[in-house]
Amino acid sequence: MRMSKLLAPTLREVPDEAQIVSHILMLRAGMIRKVAAGIYNYLPLGLRVLHKVANIIREEMNRAGAQEVFMPTLLPSELWQESGRWGVYGKELFRINDRHDREFCLGPTHEEIITDLIRNNVRSYKQLPMNLYQIQTKFRDEVRPRFGVMRSREFIMKDAYSFHDSENSLNTEYKNMFDTYCRIFDRIGLQYKVVEADSGAIGGGFSQEYMVLADSGEEEIFYCNKCGYASSRDSAGVGEYKLISDVQGPMSEVGKVEEVQTPNKKTIEEVAGFLNINFDQMVKTLVYETEQGVVVALVRGDHELNEPKLKKLLNVEDLHLADEKVVEKVTGAPIGFVGPVGLKNVKIIADTAVELIPSGVTGANKKDYHIKNVVYGRDYKADKVIDIRFAKLGDYCPKCGDGTMEVTRGIEVGHIFKLGTKYSSKMKATYLDVNNQENPFIMGCYGIGVSRTAAAAIEQSNDKDGIIWPMAIAPYTVVVVPANDEDEAQMRTAEKIYSELSQSDKFQNEVVLDDRPGRLGMKLKDADLIGFPIKIIVGKALKEGKVEIKLRKSGEVKLVDVDRVVEEIKKILVS
Repeated sequence: MRMSKLLAPTLREVPDEAQIVSHILMLRAGMIRKVAAGIYNYLPLGLRVLHKVANIIREEMNRAGAQEVFMPTLLPSELWQESGRWGVYGKELFRINDRHDREFCLGPTHEEIITDLIRNNVRSYKQLPMNLYQIQTKFRDEVRPRFGVMRSREFIMKDAYSFHDSENSLNTEYKNMFDTYCRIFDRIGLQYKVVEADSGAIGGGFSQEYMVLADSGEEEIFYCNKCGYASSRDSAGVGEYKLISDVQGPMSEVGKVEEVQTPNKKTIEEVAGFLNINFDQMVKTLVYETEQGVVVALVRGDHELNEPKLKKLLNVEDLHLADEKVVEKVTGAPIGFVGPVGLKNVKIIADTAVELIPSGVTGANKKDYHIKNVVYGRDYKADKVIDIRFAKLGDYCPKCGDGTMEVTRGIEVGHIFKLGTKYSSKMKATYLDVNNQENPFIMGCYGIGVSRTAAAAIEQSNDKDGIIWPMAIAPYTVVVVPANDEDEAQMRTAEKIYSELSQSDKFQNEVVLDDRPGRLGMKLKDADLIGFPIKIIVGKALKEGKVEIKLRKSGEVKLVDVDRVVEEIKKILVS
């Protein structure tokens, strides 16, 4: 490809709309252009990166035994109603009506469609296991699309679905996909962690995320400094608690419950300041509504309740904080003065740290009052005591118990799920087992964000000059740059090198010749901005029969004989 013909409109200034590095550099390097909020055109350079990511994914999925299919984007509401997700998925679901007023959505994910496909075409256990995947455009109506293709309303994704006749079969395929994903991200050249994760709207019993490590990542990753345990913030467990050191003591030494007036003091900060106590001496009481009724959750004052954990524990689809009327009906007090002491006829879930508060403070279920010297087991009890809060830096590891949790940041690029029978049971998708009995398919689900992976690679590897692509997904591997377009010898040599590389099996369609008129500095700035891994500069050294080879990532520079350029480039790619 010749730069004079390539649609790559590079920009010198940072676009006003861009906030993070990948968005800035994809715009500046001429890879994408905005159409509307969260919707982008992919220009040739950007599309080549997507194709390379997709090709690696396709090769490894095929190697793992999965079969490629292609499902529609326009999905009928009836299938979503069967699974129960039509009414609960949320406003992120693009919903449309056709001319006959039939309801459809633009697919954000395809569990219902693949389940329908399999239930109508696979009948016997002898056909299982089966893993089908696609690479396709998805749609989610993000409330605030931002960060370019990192969080957009239209994006490219690989999603795969496996079907099984036993949990053992699912576990085997899950491990197969786990290893496959590791090969994919290793081949792309990314640094990543695999973390335990919340299954979210997809559902299922267990899932793991593949997180590309980057300081700009939206997600917090908690990991043990000893055993290697890692988890997303939503799913990070917490190891065994200790008593609060500055207030610990025998229960017998704790005084009786004492009611104190706290006029207009509602928040943890206000009450703690008013009573001159630490946040960790307080019991935070939160009232939630679910489709199964009202539930009260308790966490320590310095902790934050983890709604995904609570939602999973209760096995509910809908979980939201109760409004003022519901709170008063359940507790007799307005929001800000609620506590567990004396509560009746309502389910109470307490975090494990709560029962270890030796002498706590909580709402009195009476306006403008709190109570002191509250002790779990003496003054109140919960229906269940379990980990329901977000982990914090320094918490004990839930896996080994010895290490403590550290925090880094990452970008989710892949997610694998054990779905179980969540969809097959609801949609009556069954197979005949060895005894000719009907059983629901046991399912797995495996996704990779193709466009997000490309952006994550930029977030992980860049400098002040532009993108530093992993070699495997760079839009082009080599750019040949003549220093002076008016120097016939330089131009003739550049053309020769370009031709030889292009005709080599290793470099077919992987070489760019910057044949544009203009200054060398401008061409080199564009080359670094776009992120070509290898630059071949045909300049003053040509008088000695040499050209300059410069590597984008390391900055290493070599002077090489003109007739050894192809050989040298091959060596670089092997190393």
